[in-house]
Amino acid sequence: MADFDEKSGVIPCKTEWGSWWQTIDEVFIEINSSTNLNAKEIKCTTKPTHISVLIKGDVIFEGALYETVHSDDTVWTLEDKHIIRICLSKAHNTAAHCWQSLLVGKYKADPYTFDEMQKKLTLQRFQYENPGMDFSGASMTGNYQGGGPQLPS
Repeated sequence: MADFDEKSGVIPCKTEWGSWWQTIDEVFIEINSSTNLNAKEIKCTTKPTHISVLIKGDVIFEGALYETVHSDDTVWTLEDKHIIRICLSKAHNTAAHCWQSLLVGKYKADPYTFDEMQKKLTLQRFQYENPGMDFSGASMTGNYQGGGPQLPS
């Protein structure tokens, strides 16, 4: 469903080392380095519920992932000697499993960003359910908790 993301863009959560964002199926992490790197200087280790990223032996981040991933499917690349991109495959790939943070207690999306992430995942779910229609330019209003609109109380 990369076509949907290319058309609709991403909703990034900014961090001190870069940013992270998500789709229904995957979580993407982008780490920016101010120095030139080579792949041998990077160590990215993932387990189903844990990740650690080290550059030149220094911990960039590590901890318990917000939700479980398929760690065997993790892919990372080094681009232009400055940008590390990591792709995690979500174990629970539904709009209801929108990650509030990358790690438990760290790199949490602010309420506005999280709401926008939920809206995007809901639109992506509509795209999956209606493959002949294009929802990439659609917008949604209201607060979307759990992958769907909330009714007023």
